[in-house]
Amino acid sequence: MAVKEYPAGKILAQSGQAITALHVIAGGSVCATYPGGEFHLTKGDVIGVCELCCESYLITYRAQDKVSIASYAYSPALLPKILGNGDMAGYLVASMFRQLQELFDQYEFATFDCDNFYHYLMNSYEEYRTLCGKRGISARTLPGLETLTALVLEEDIDGWTSGYYTQLRSLVSTKQVKTLSVDFLRGLLMKTSQDVSEILSVCRVLYDYKAEITNLLMSENRLDFFDLYASLLYKIGAHSDESTSVIAAISKMMIQLESQPSIDKDMYRQRVAEYKERLADLDKFTEGQEAEDSRPKDVPEIHDSLNTILSYAQVEEEKANEFRTAIHDYRRLNDRNSADDASRKLRLHITKLFYEIYEKAFLRSLKDFETPKIVQMFLNFGYVDEQLAGMENAAYLYSIVDKLPSDPEKGVYTICEWLRAIYDGKKSPSRNEFDTDYQAYVHELKISGKIKASEETAMLKDTKKQLLFEMHNMFQSGNKITFGRISSFCPVFSEHNILKDLEKSLVSAEKVTETFRQIRAVDFSAYYRDMIYTNPKLGIGKEEISVEILPDMILMPNVGVRGIMWQEIEGRKRTTPARMLMSVFQMEDMTNIIVRLTGDFRWEMCKRVQGARWNDISEPSLTSHYFDYIQFYKKNRDLSADAKDKIKLNMQKAKNSFKEMFIRDYTAWVLYEGAGSPRLNKIARSILFEFCPFSKDIRVKLKANPLYKETMERYDIKLAQHIHHYDNLFQKLRNIGAEIPPEIQAQRDYLDM
Repeated sequence: MAVKEYPAGKILAQSGQAITALHVIAGGSVCATYPGGEFHLTKGDVIGVCELCCESYLITYRAQDKVSIASYAYSPALLPKILGNGDMAGYLVASMFRQLQELFDQYEFATFDCDNFYHYLMNSYEEYRTLCGKRGISARTLPGLETLTALVLEEDIDGWTSGYYTQLRSLVSTKQVKTLSVDFLRGLLMKTSQDVSEILSVCRVLYDYKAEITNLLMSENRLDFFDLYASLLYKIGAHSDESTSVIAAISKMMIQLESQPSIDKDMYRQRVAEYKERLADLDKFTEGQEAEDSRPKDVPEIHDSLNTILSYAQVEEEKANEFRTAIHDYRRLNDRNSADDASRKLRLHITKLFYEIYEKAFLRSLKDFETPKIVQMFLNFGYVDEQLAGMENAAYLYSIVDKLPSDPEKGVYTICEWLRAIYDGKKSPSRNEFDTDYQAYVHELKISGKIKASEETAMLKDTKKQLLFEMHNMFQSGNKITFGRISSFCPVFSEHNILKDLEKSLVSAEKVTETFRQIRAVDFSAYYRDMIYTNPKLGIGKEEISVEILPDMILMPNVGVRGIMWQEIEGRKRTTPARMLMSVFQMEDMTNIIVRLTGDFRWEMCKRVQGARWNDISEPSLTSHYFDYIQFYKKNRDLSADAKDKIKLNMQKAKNSFKEMFIRDYTAWVLYEGAGSPRLNKIARSILFEFCPFSKDIRVKLKANPLYKETMERYDIKLAQHIHHYDNLFQKLRNIGAEIPPEIQAQRDYLDM
């Protein structure tokens, strides 16, 4: 067999690439990498022996220096012939055992490392809380922290496996291989290859678990431990009693992060450089504020905010005192996110009183042309107390509350604008958490005998009762969900929930509309609905046309990390806007959130259109195809073993929710695949291309990419048929001297997108 030479850095085999040959290393060394680890192969080792039972490589092999390779054509059917060569059989068996031992060692270390990494994270947070407590600062929490648990592997490697192979290796020496039957060697290699596949699958789970913790320590959105500690240091100053401990904790965190394979190295270097630069200039800070900060430091009207709000809402004295006491107790907590029973009950008590007071204040504001700015802050942000919010934050809220960058004309509402639109009859109330709309709710009251038929008619016209329905249902539930950390939710504006600069995190109509524009530049049909157009006078029967209807975005009065797709349509009309909710101060990346909401909308809208047959594959649709794909992925021959492992792992992360799994794939489709960075397997890619096609500009760019060739050709054939139909219709209308209806012209333009 001829030996070929390859330069250092050359990829010899790529994970996911089909196996067509086995490669024996005649000289040099090769680096084998997989998610979470790597090992090295040298002379005599065989590339591909670990994947004998697979259709594609599970590991990526790269030449570490100049290497010489002898390649042998391979398929499972050719293995007996290959093993008939005694020397080749010896190479295969010896290399298999060496690589297997490397993987066992790395698996055991990774398991131990995951446990240590988890406890390091938990201990770091406890240390952070302790340091905050010493300074009387309420500890902040992070999205994802409360749901993180110690690693429990649902499918682990059997404990006896390592010892079994250690003994087997000593029994099957290289010298004995030539004396063993081909069937025995074939069974040995195939069975061992299957175990290697299982080990790599578990190693992927371990890698993803460590990546999740790494993301909590440092992430692109800056909602991370690094920012918690750095912000604490900037607040307490470089020369306080606790600063040495904080600096030491940050240094230890940097050491931890440097060794993590999933960390974005460029992001890490940038964040560390920023930290070191700011640390050098820390003397310019006083209690976390730069001397040149131009924000107002003291606004007289802010003082005694709580009493201003209670007085405006005309709350009875007993309840006002109750709320004052509760806010005072909440303000005194060292950890306002504490899970202890007393803290939990206090948050629940504040929540109940908050919404009672909110209702009184809002109802009065409806008839008040000059609502005090402090009350506007309460209604739009949940603000109640300057000390709880922090004076700087309170001053900022005061400066923006009468010029919030929302725009109902563009479908972006503050919560006050939305509630007023309900009261004015411009919008109907949203469905409640049980998916019941106002009309059905009132009808149920009549059916149950709680109201009479005449009262039902009156209630359906009573906009105040509609407003209260909205405030008691969507508003309260949506406020809690968008906050994102449900177990520690409290509706009052508190400084400890602020994880990013308020000015940068304020959601505006401009930001929302620009994000929708970016999404539609990739998935152009995201918000189009199918309608039937008829025009008998022109001889047009039923034509299916698509109309774009962008959603309403309602900004909830909290500092949060989530968005929620509340309902896909209004009532039963499919041509009405969807309703999405988001925090007015969004701590997470807004683009990611709106992309997820768009995926959620696509799923729910398809279910709405398909009705009871949403998962019936005999009725082709986005949901039915995707449901079928996930339900039967294990039997799908078009998916590699590695792809199936990824689906299994992702389904675990999605808590076995088909919709959540789709939203994850849709997010990858818009953010990565649309940018030419493949992330999906070919089945998921095919489904998304069929039902969520890329815009024309992106399709042109991807046309040369073989990953999209087959699906692109199918799409182009269908598109050409639709265009041909409308071209014929246009010609028919011209022949009779008729003008082309704007609805039909718009549909033809839509097909060119």
